[in-house]
Amino acid sequence: MERVCVIGAGSSGIASCQVLKARGIPFDCYEVGSEVGGNWRYQNDNGMSSAYWSLHINTSRDLMAYRSFPMPEDYPDFPHHTQIAAYFDAYVDHFGFREDIQFRTEVTDVRPRPDGGWDVTVRRRDSGEVETHPYAAVLVANGHHWDPRWPDFPGEFDGPVIHSHDYKTPEGYEGKNVLVVGFGNSAVDIACETSRVSKMTYLSVRRGAHVIPKYLKGRPVDELNTPFTSRLPFWLQRTLYARMLKKVNGKMSDYGLPEPDHKLGEAHPTISAELLNRIVHGRVRPKPNIERLEGDRVRFADGTVEQIDRIVYCTGYNITFPFLDDDIVRVEDNHVRLYKRVVPPGIDGLFFIGLLQPLGAIMPLAEAQSEWVADLFEGKAKLPSEEQMHKEIARDEKRLRKRYVASARHTIQVDFWDYMRSVEKERKRKRGRDVSLRALAGRREAPAPVAA
Repeated sequence: MERVCVIGAGSSGIASCQVLKARGIPFDCYEVGSEVGGNWRYQNDNGMSSAYWSLHINTSRDLMAYRSFPMPEDYPDFPHHTQIAAYFDAYVDHFGFREDIQFRTEVTDVRPRPDGGWDVTVRRRDSGEVETHPYAAVLVANGHHWDPRWPDFPGEFDGPVIHSHDYKTPEGYEGKNVLVVGFGNSAVDIACETSRVSKMTYLSVRRGAHVIPKYLKGRPVDELNTPFTSRLPFWLQRTLYARMLKKVNGKMSDYGLPEPDHKLGEAHPTISAELLNRIVHGRVRPKPNIERLEGDRVRFADGTVEQIDRIVYCTGYNITFPFLDDDIVRVEDNHVRLYKRVVPPGIDGLFFIGLLQPLGAIMPLAEAQSEWVADLFEGKAKLPSEEQMHKEIARDEKRLRKRYVASARHTIQVDFWDYMRSVEKERKRKRGRDVSLRALAGRREAPAPVAA
């Protein structure tokens, strides 16, 4: 039973498939939709994609690409989602593992077998047929941008309300007063886009943020963060970037936005080349947090009231694993205890791929995680003891709390190059717990659940 299950064929899942295929490790990949690409597949029939038609990547082409398969050189610095989806198709076909993906197949249950390993139950979406298959290990790559997180404001609103997850185009927003709630990348994208057709677009901001342009010094902003600069003291990196940013943007209060209550780098960045221009052109009007919904009006924390026709909540997502019981892996307010964001201590053969929010791109990190897990499967690397893993998780969480503002958005935050180096270090660990596929298949005891 030395076979592996990969859940999901989005950007992280196909990275795992590529690595397993290259290593000759047998696997099955289950994907709810008809195609690969996950969130980057517009109108994905998996019912979980949140891509809107105008979506472009916010990390530059070369940083986002898998290390094993560069993006085409004729792609722009910030490709459109259709180009990213085409890139994923080319990646899968280049490495020849499309036939290893079982499309239109939903994983409904994953549970430890009494004799070791895992039982994975799937449902064929087209036929309704239910099957259960045994695996030595499971790689969870179902993504974390598909279960919308909704706010709860006092009062009621009479007009249409959607989450950014369901926003596709500005059709239907023409001549309307639109309220966009949030200050992340989706919020500013949707605010800018609707402002081109709306009567007025209001942007409700609970907490200030540093708005970062896509280019600084004529280069994609993320190219300024190199393996070398990432080794500089964090305070020095922040000082250098903050000075450049201030020269370009000035102060956020100059645009009617709240000044950030945190320093640069202490929250996930809001990247936009358009927002500040749309504000100064009078097409996006900043507002503070919502105090109360009043029929066709919204009262804000500063006492102002605006007539609103439509609301778009851009309030993030819940981290959810509907196929895993809480006594296996518990999620509390988007917090999951994982060693190096991959391994739940004390549970043999279960790994999480791409469950992180980097200051950079997920794809090459998911690729690196998959290489590490494959090393573990082949016995080329080992895991530390359960006790050591818990200690390291506690240290990481302490650093996270010290660095970032308290938010469900920052529970899985990592710095790109720092995290990449930490994974490379794990790949060199030769002493510790053997979780090779041979050992997992031969182990008789069932995996122990995580303590609540």
